[in-house]
Amino acid sequence: MIAHGKNIKIFAANASCELAKKIADYLGTNVGDSQVGSFSDGEVFVNINETVRGSDVFVIQSTSNPVNDNLMELLIMIDAFKRASAGRITAVIPYFGYARQDRKSKARDPISAKLVADLIATAGADRVLTMDLHAAQIQGFFNVPVDHLLGVPVLAKYFKTAFENVLDEVVVVSPDLGSVTRARNFANKLDVPIAIIDKRRPKANVSEVMNIIGDIKGKQVILVDDMIDTAGTIVNGAQALLDRGAKRVFACCTHGVLSGPAIERIQNSCIEELVMLDTISQPVEKQIDKIKLLSVAPIFGEAIERIYKEVSVSPLFN
Repeated sequence: MIAHGKNIKIFAANASCELAKKIADYLGTNVGDSQVGSFSDGEVFVNINETVRGSDVFVIQSTSNPVNDNLMELLIMIDAFKRASAGRITAVIPYFGYARQDRKSKARDPISAKLVADLIATAGADRVLTMDLHAAQIQGFFNVPVDHLLGVPVLAKYFKTAFENVLDEVVVVSPDLGSVTRARNFANKLDVPIAIIDKRRPKANVSEVMNIIGDIKGKQVILVDDMIDTAGTIVNGAQALLDRGAKRVFACCTHGVLSGPAIERIQNSCIEELVMLDTISQPVEKQIDKIKLLSVAPIFGEAIERIYKEVSVSPLFN
């Protein structure tokens, strides 16, 4: 039973139009009529072309590259709905930009993830729906409820089907110590062992493999990470696994940031297939044969429906 009696409305800013359409199709509705653009001086403008008074509004927007433009679109769109008397506003952020700036790693560093969380709440969002924050504790940066979906169940389902007949040869590999929990959860769903790459990072976006903990000789390995940015970590890790006796190397991640030389590195790497979720819209030039995209529309659609009906979202974590 829906206690609040409001109607549901799905809107999209420019970074997530395609995903919003898929989510709306899943829910059996249409994306709301709106326009998000910019003036000649670069300022963002928003036109909401239908009434939202009293509605349960879901604004879908990944804050991916160009991060600041997409973030401003989201903030201004939320403000527009708030001033148009929307009943409740949920910011649906499949990929949350600035998530890697979640702590002070050296003196006088900002904590930008906290600042962005404050901006979203100040703009007027009543709750946030997101997936695979770089650090789960970022949920605590928000002063509004946060539903934090996981990409592992979607990715694990794909690989469990793909490797159904050879699971005894499979090892799940964490590309660094920080991703061990994610890799363990992934491995548990496939009922296979895990290994860990011990690396060091001499500077930003550069990593060096030091050691591999676990048995990967003669195995088909799956590297599991939350995001791939310049692809240096995943490509170096894949090569190190192959050099140390792995039979075949596959990789997967939730967020395909794919900046800088990422596509060239992946294309020239020993990774046979990279499976990503469509939390970030990928332009045609980044859709190479080695990359397979899985849609998160069903899991976000189900989460939105559960939020709308005011029932538990936690079953989706599995």
